[in-house]
Amino acid sequence: MIIVHAKLDILPEQEERFLKEADSLLAATRAEEGNISYELFKSVEQEHYYTMVEIWKDFGAVQAHNSSGHFQAFVQTAKTLLASPMELKVFQGEPVQA
Repeated sequence: MIIVHAKLDILPEQEERFLKEADSLLAATRAEEGNISYELFKSVEQEHYYTMVEIWKDFGAVQAHNSSGHFQAFVQTAKTLLASPMELKVFQGEPVQA
């Protein structure tokens, strides 16, 4: 399983547009083969700051997503919406049973 955390700092004046674009991305991505979960969370500590939490079956699913038309379109649009470069963290693993 591959877990991706994409941290997004949105320009305040672009937040409404970002949410509209993200809504389309979420719907299209959740329908992808190999996607387990794709969720957007808003920070309670930092205004206009979001984290996309993605869970994928494997690296092949991530690669297919990254080359999809809807993701590429979102990446192009996001360039005009971000206040700073996106921070990306990728993890490989399985849930820990405590």
